[in-house]
Amino acid sequence: MPDVNLVMTLGGLIAGVVVGLTGLGGAAIVTPMLMLVFGVPSATAVSTDVVTAAITKPVGSIVHLRRRTPYLPVVGWLTLGSVPGVLVGTWFFARIAGDSHGNDTLRRLVGITLVVAVVVSLSRGAIGRRAAAVEATDTLPASAGRNLLTGLIGLVVGLIVGVTSVGSGTLIAASLLLIYPMMRASRLVGTDLVQAVPMLAAGAIAHAGIGGVDLGIVISLLLGQIPGVWLGARISSRYDGQELRWLLLAIVGSSAIALLGAPAWLATTVSIVSIASLGSLVLVRALRHRRHPAGTSADSPGQASAGRRH
Repeated sequence: MPDVNLVMTLGGLIAGVVVGLTGLGGAAIVTPMLMLVFGVPSATAVSTDVVTAAITKPVGSIVHLRRRTPYLPVVGWLTLGSVPGVLVGTWFFARIAGDSHGNDTLRRLVGITLVVAVVVSLSRGAIGRRAAAVEATDTLPASAGRNLLTGLIGLVVGLIVGVTSVGSGTLIAASLLLIYPMMRASRLVGTDLVQAVPMLAAGAIAHAGIGGVDLGIVISLLLGQIPGVWLGARISSRYDGQELRWLLLAIVGSSAIALLGAPAWLATTVSIVSIASLGSLVLVRALRHRRHPAGTSADSPGQASAGRRH
């Protein structure tokens, strides 16, 4: 149905803009969107999103590789864990999908993973403040313990991505901040992007081999996501996306609630309240900026005295 494909492309465009603007993982938006909005079966939604992500991730990775921002040794250790992890995760996924209650089980697992992703995203502020207290450096201290822990994190995240498609960005980024607090922010982003490429490539091949990928959905999503990521990245140079980031976390949280079987009215209420609250904050911020543009202050003594002179 062309109308459905068009709406799906629009959904991919919105997801791409959000990813480019806020840095939130695309799977946390696309996978629940396919399940809840378009009624795509859970197994098809997960497999299709893994393939879509495997195609879109290298775009940003190439830019960072040219700028030499990724820590390649860290990428290597993560890959040693994530590639076998995503293959094992895909095996578990196939077993679950083949069960008579597999669709419901996968919905719940995606819902649980989304809850974890929201909690991790909310905690990144505290993790980031802890990392900010450590002097950033271009040389990371290497140790066998750190290397093994990095590989273990890759293994766990790969396993989660193989089953649910969610977590390749959100979970890795927070974990890297904990293990390597001295890592520069730009290099953290580059490392996070590049490490996801081999994991998602392996996962895409494995999921495609199972036969659950819908190529029509993949094409529809990519037609929106690729220009969306570019547009979001362009907008991010003028807007930090902070309110939108909070809004998306609320929507992802409400999606998780719905996937876990909560009544539809509860998830809808959470979304409406979040949109209304954060929309009000954006409006107040815009009004304040309009009344007091940057570099001026209504309470400035100089301005007050100037007003009295005139």
